[in-house]
Amino acid sequence: MPQKFNKPLLAKMRRASREYGLIEEGDKIAVGLSGGKDSSLMLYALSILKRTIPVNFELQAITLDVGWKNDYSALSQFCADLAVPFHIEETNIGEVVFDIRQEKNPCSLCAKMRRGALHNIAKSYGCNKVALGHHLDDALETFLMSLTYEGRLNTFAPKAYLNRVDITLIRPMIYVLESDIIAISQKLDLPIVHNNCPADGTTSRQEMKDLINQLSQNNPLIRQRMQSALTGGLWQQYLIEQPKGDDADAFSD
Repeated sequence: MPQKFNKPLLAKMRRASREYGLIEEGDKIAVGLSGGKDSSLMLYALSILKRTIPVNFELQAITLDVGWKNDYSALSQFCADLAVPFHIEETNIGEVVFDIRQEKNPCSLCAKMRRGALHNIAKSYGCNKVALGHHLDDALETFLMSLTYEGRLNTFAPKAYLNRVDITLIRPMIYVLESDIIAISQKLDLPIVHNNCPADGTTSRQEMKDLINQLSQNNPLIRQRMQSALTGGLWQQYLIEQPKGDDADAFSD
């Protein structure tokens, strides 16, 4: 696959890395590759940064098969074209969540189980960091979910060290809008694996996504204003406190 640069995307990822110390010398980064647009573009961009920034780091792509009978052959070829090692792990997470536990709100348990599996595999490959494909819209949606469902001001951090597993989570696309991800992914014709999850599109996160889209009709700059609130507030506090422990979803697509 011939690699094409998208300067605004790479600039935002370099900014995030510079401000939060996401990519550092000697890192071995496990990339959670779900096959959605976010994680596929993140891997693509990281493979370019690997060649273009003055930092030596390694990449390891990891895909979790939760039991939806998806075809991941395109992802395998995608990683081969990028010269990134690829591992696919078969799990029974979908069966546990939907058939055995029959969760009414399946996303929380599913995310927790996927996080655990991803961290364990990353450690087995000697990775010290795990890169997740969360973007700016994900952070804003999580903020609104926390506000409306939990009554607190919170969202996930651009970088978080998990002391229980000795893994650092990083989100290189934290400054990137979802609309830009969609446009760039389509332009690059990146491989996308359809999400067969029964709960896809019916979650609380989707409600928040719809709410932000509705608010943006009257205030087109709402995402930028909310981003300013995060960078000057919550994320600045994260830099001071360096939060530990579990946080948001393992993948976001």
